[in-house]
Formats: sequence, C-alpha cells, structure tokens
Amino acid sequence: MNVDPFIRLQGVRKVYRTGGREFLAVSDVTLDIAEGEMVSLVGPSGCGKTTVLKMLAGLHPADGGTVTIGSAVSPFEPGRDVGMVFQQALLLKWRTILDNVLLPAEIIGLPMKAARERARDLLEMVGIGRFGDRYPHQLSGGMQQRAAIARALVHDPKLILMDEPFGALDALTREQMNLEMLRIWGESGKTIVFVTHSIQEAVFLGTRCAVLTAGPARMADSFPIALDGPRSIGIKSSTTFAGYTNRIYKLLGFQEATADA
Repeated sequence: MNVDPFIRLQGVRKVYRTGGREFLAVSDVTLDIAEGEMVSLVGPSGCGKTTVLKMLAGLHPADGGTVTIGSAVSPFEPGRDVGMVFQQALLLKWRTILDNVLLPAEIIGLPMKAARERARDLLEMVGIGRFGDRYPHQLSGGMQQRAAIARALVHDPKLILMDEPFGALDALTREQMNLEMLRIWGESGKTIVFVTHSIQEAVFLGTRCAVLTAGPARMADSFPIALDGPRSIGIKSSTTFAGYTNRIYKLLGFQEATADA
C-alpha cells in the first residue's frame, strides 16, 4: 500500500533579492521524506542546503514549486511542529542548561510543570541529565550540542531540522556525537533532516541521502542507505559503506578522483 510522504518538495526554487539584484540559491529540488526517516542532505559548502532547510522550517517562502509537510502546503509559517538545531548550540549564557531547554516551551506557552519534567527526561536521553543546573560555559562543545538537541525536542515537534550541528566539533567528539545522534533518533522516533557537507557523516547517519549539486542547488539524486544495524564506527570500513560514499562523490563530479584513489 502506498503511503503519502510526510514531507514533499516538488520543483522547489528560491531567489534572494538584494540591492535590486537577484541571486538564484536553489534552482530545482524535488524530494519525498517518509515519517520517521533521518534524511541526510549533503552537498558542497554554499550550495543551498541551509536555504532548503529554512524553507522546510517556514522561515523563507519558496519562489517556485511547493513544500508540503503533512497536510500543510507552503506558504506556511514556523510552528510548534518544527524543532531546529544549528551549527552552534546558541544557548543563553545567563540561563541554566535546564532553563535553556525549556525556552521553546515558555515561548509556545506549554504547561510548565509537564514541560519541566519532559526537559529533565530529555536531558537524561541525550546523556547530560546530571548537568541541568549548570551554565553553558561549564559544558564542553559536545555537551552544549546535546542540550541544543534536547531543546529542539522539548515541545515534541514532528520534524527536527539540523544544520551542520557537529561541524564545529573536533573529529573525535564529532564521531561520538554521530553515534549519539543515531541513538537519540531511535529513541525519539522523530523525522529528521540533517544537513552536512561530510559525505561519510551523511552515509553513516542517513536512512536516506539526498545529494545537492553546487549552487544554485538542484537535486542530483536521492536514495536509501541500507546498512546493517545497529550502526557502529566499524561499518565505515565496509565495502557497502564505501559504495555509498563513492556514489555521492561521483554525483558531485569526482569521477576521476575516485577512479585514481
């Protein structure tokens, strides 16, 4: 039985206008995402990945095509069904970690007793339950990003959008956060769109990988990632994993580089 996708982008186009000039950021993106998937959106730096994310969040309207989330068709506005995690944790330094996590609940006006209980549970889920009364400067970069993930989940959105959330972390912390991200996704059951320019990260995390070309972005391909689970760091040395990464390299125009490797 065919099931309608939770997210559908059809021929999406975005033009920025400044100083009387136009800049085409996204030329043609078509993508279906099922509920509960974690989709990696990969492409070169500056290709338009973040612009696609902002259109999904309702922060920017599309200038062509349609963006559909559930039954809501663009133009739509940011709502409680979307949570966002950015490259920087963007925690408020004067609030404790628990109070940072509670911020969306306060803004939306959720009952605070239940929200506080959920926030504490989420801090446990992301592995920093003991640090709710600490302040951001007392936590490492990886721990701050865990708090940012909890903050994005506290109002129980249907969709989580993540924009290079581990790009500012050191290599070892990033590997650990990749493993944690798989665990958090599995426990939360949320639909996640994860933007990255790391090809290995895109394959390791995604149930599906969507590849964008250099800007203005267009969809080069979208395909499922079938790796034996549960995924561990060791899977990166498998021939199956290498096959997916080489497929992405070729889509991005590195045929000769991979042939010579």
